[in-house]
Amino acid sequence: MSKLSAADKFIDFSDYGRTLGRWFAKQLVDTRFTPIHVTLLFGVFGLIGVFFIFKGYYILAGICIILKSIIDAADGELARLKKTPSYTGRYLDSVFDIIINLILIFSICIVAHNNLWIGLLAFVCIELQGTLYNYYYVILRNKVQGGDTTSKIFEYKTPIAFPQENQKWVNVLFGAYYFCYGLFDKIIHILDQDAYKVKILPSWFMTCVSIYGLGFQLLIIAIMLSLNLIHFIIPFFIFFTIFMLILIVIRKLFLPI
Repeated sequence: MSKLSAADKFIDFSDYGRTLGRWFAKQLVDTRFTPIHVTLLFGVFGLIGVFFIFKGYYILAGICIILKSIIDAADGELARLKKTPSYTGRYLDSVFDIIINLILIFSICIVAHNNLWIGLLAFVCIELQGTLYNYYYVILRNKVQGGDTTSKIFEYKTPIAFPQENQKWVNVLFGAYYFCYGLFDKIIHILDQDAYKVKILPSWFMTCVSIYGLGFQLLIIAIMLSLNLIHFIIPFFIFFTIFMLILIVIRKLFLPI
């Protein structure tokens, strides 16, 4: 199963792990493993990657980061295969992502002897980039027929839990999600507040935006680590943000409401 129908799919550079993630999810369909277990597993691989960074084993760190990205694709696939969508899993996944990103960026910053404030700036840039991708992607999914609507374009209030999940956990995890992402969401909405009014976001545009998806960001980090370019990771993601602003201008000029 997919978040989009075949007719609405686009080349997503951040989604390279989907095929392996779907295969992994299929192996778990008839087991007791739940999407939450898979989410916890990708968190473990992310932390192992951080451990290898501190140890100087950059190739192993890169492998763990790629595995984390692949497993990250599997939890949602497992939820769809088992027909157990949940806000609990959706928000836990996002909270884990931002925590792992923060730890990963600061571990790189420390090992590369970058200024911690510069590391914080890089982290903010990465989250803004990822938020832009998610913003446009969720808009697309909510507009097309058969698109996954677990994620909302504007997530400012706690959703009603699905029958198979606990409303208290949804409340807690939504609060954590909003604390982590609320400011980034508001910034992106301000930068392109009318994007949700566009009739359709074409494939070529979504393919361009996908370079800011978390999967592609992690791929860049893994490659740079493997090439022993750890000192360039922090400045790269700061300057990489410039193209994000160009994409917003392109949306406004060529994809008007």
